[in-house]
Amino acid sequence: MAEDLVLDTAIRDWVLIPLSVVMVLIGILRYFVSKLMRSSSTPDAKMVKEGQVVLRARNLRVAANFIPLKSFRVRKAYFTNEEDGLLHVPKGTAAPNPQAQMLSDPNMAMDMMKKNLSMIIPQTLTFAWVNFFFSGFVAAKIPFPLTQRFRSMLQNGIDLSTVDVSYVSSRSWYFLNLFGLRGLFSLILGEENATDDTQKMMQMSGFGMDATKTLGAEKDGLDIIQHDWVLPKFEKRAERVLRKLVA
Repeated sequence: MAEDLVLDTAIRDWVLIPLSVVMVLIGILRYFVSKLMRSSSTPDAKMVKEGQVVLRARNLRVAANFIPLKSFRVRKAYFTNEEDGLLHVPKGTAAPNPQAQMLSDPNMAMDMMKKNLSMIIPQTLTFAWVNFFFSGFVAAKIPFPLTQRFRSMLQNGIDLSTVDVSYVSSRSWYFLNLFGLRGLFSLILGEENATDDTQKMMQMSGFGMDATKTLGAEKDGLDIIQHDWVLPKFEKRAERVLRKLVA
C-alpha cells in the first residue's frame, strides 16, 4: 500500500519555489540571448514561397466543403494542374541536399550552432545545478490520483516503490517546468518567443526536409478529396429549427 507523506514547508520555501523561479528567469534570459544571437540574414525566397503554397493548399483541403463545387474545382486545378499547377513538381527534379546548403551558406550552419548552444548549454548547467543541490527531495503532490505508469516520470531520482505516484520529486519538477512553461512564456514574452524547447527539437529534426515530397503529398491530398458541400445541410437544419420555433 502506498504511504502518505507530510511535506515540510521548508521544502516548499527552499526547493519548490526557488526551482520554479529560477526556471522562469533562465527561460527569459535565454529568450534575450537567443534574440541577440539571431542573425539578420533574409530567408530563401524559394523556401518561403513553397511553404506558403503548402499552407494555402492545406487550408483549401481542410475547408473544401465550405465552398461550392465549382469554386473548389477552380482552386483545385490552380494547385494540382499537371502543366502549371503550384503543387506540380516536374519529373527529374532533385531535392536539395541539406549538407550542400550548409556548405554553400555558412550562415545557416552558424545559426544552427547558435540555436543548439542556446538550448543545450543552459539545460546542461541547470540540470547539473538541480541534480547537485535538490536531488532526492519530494517537492510536491498532485491533487488527483495517477496510475503506476506515471511513476518514472514524476518520481525521477526517488527509488521508493511504496510512495504514492502523485508525489513529485525535485528532479521531475525540473523536467515539468522545462517543458510545461510554454504558456507562461507566451504570456510574458509573446507568442513568438524563443524558449519553446519542444518546438526547437521539432525544427532540428525537420531540418533538410524534402520540399518536393511535401508538395507531392499535398497534391495527392487534393486529388483524392471528395467534395461535399455542407451549406445545403445547414439550410435544411435552419429550416427545421425555424419550423419548430414557429409551431
